[in-house]
Amino acid sequence: MAAPEAVVEEDVIIVGAGQSGLAAAACLSLRGVRSLVLERDDCVGSLWRKRAYDRLHLHLAKQYCALPHAPHPPEAPAYLPRDDFARYLDGYAARFGVRTRLRREVRSARFDPARRRWAVEAADLAAGERVERYEARFLVVASGENDERFVPEVPGLEGFPGKVMHACEYRSPEGMRGKSVLVVGSGNSGMEIACDLADAGAATSIVVRGELHLVTKEIWNVAMALYPYLPVWVIDKLVLLMCAAVFGDTARYGLRRPAVGPFTMKLTTPAYPVVDVGTYAKIRTGEIRVLPAAPKSVRGNVVEFADGNRHPFDAIVFATGYRSTVRRWLKSEDGLIGDDGMAARSYPEHWKGENGLYCAGMVRRGIYGSCEDAEFIADDISKQLQPQGKAEHALRNGSS
Repeated sequence: MAAPEAVVEEDVIIVGAGQSGLAAAACLSLRGVRSLVLERDDCVGSLWRKRAYDRLHLHLAKQYCALPHAPHPPEAPAYLPRDDFARYLDGYAARFGVRTRLRREVRSARFDPARRRWAVEAADLAAGERVERYEARFLVVASGENDERFVPEVPGLEGFPGKVMHACEYRSPEGMRGKSVLVVGSGNSGMEIACDLADAGAATSIVVRGELHLVTKEIWNVAMALYPYLPVWVIDKLVLLMCAAVFGDTARYGLRRPAVGPFTMKLTTPAYPVVDVGTYAKIRTGEIRVLPAAPKSVRGNVVEFADGNRHPFDAIVFATGYRSTVRRWLKSEDGLIGDDGMAARSYPEHWKGENGLYCAGMVRRGIYGSCEDAEFIADDISKQLQPQGKAEHALRNGSS
């Protein structure tokens, strides 16, 4: 690895150019605060451009999926397709003059108490991993919950003769017609990929081990609209009544609902309700088979499950989520980031740590949460810069 270069001085370093990082940078810019966004990938919004399947649409209506100070236009679809949202993020970054350095992988960030600044080291992946050094008064962790794919260890999987992929690699069901495909994971991605495969004529099975709340887009948007006006327990009851009318008893088909209501669950746990896109109808008709146990081992093309059942498959898609990698590079023990790399504290006390450390979009509240975090962070940083260090801040901005 090449020797480090000279230190780059910034007011704010933001790690991650997804929706949270872009929103934080824009909100800071509107308050006259310079920031620099370091992004490992070669584009902004890489989750939407590089790790999302072709048929994906946002599950919430567009009014809940706009970043701060940039509503979607009236002519935009109510539920934005993947590519439209990726273009929106590009336009957002351009509109607010977000400064980015792409293909920068942050390797270390630690607070220097003597200098009262964050020292950040990043590898320039486009230049042989040359190390770049940065210093900033404030550090915003915005690398998100969808950072590094997670695939569980299944003995014998390496010998499976068919195609094995993570959901982030899945784009379409091309070539799967007539094949037997196993989807492991029953979150939003797993359920929609299963539907996509079944639509294309694949014999689809999906592993559903735990409990889940199945909702429709329309029901969930009613819940979102009611949230500012009604107690959460009332919203839960209304949502469950509507779900009972639309779906009936989902437990009959292997989809057991949790005792905790869907809106309460969203606010208090990492779990999201599953927005049905047609999967449930296919489960009811048998086009999609629900398997209640996790894969235990693989021998040839036969997967053995934890309940002792065995089934042959031609392909396996692991919709088993992601892991945050923040704890690998963030050298801070102030309690802001937990062992899982996500915010350690619950909303709304999650976004601010000590010594100018913040996190945005790290509490699993989706795009709406990213927007709130960005405004809170930008407001807090701008207030600190106004009474103190104002001259230094103005000089740095004026000399760039």
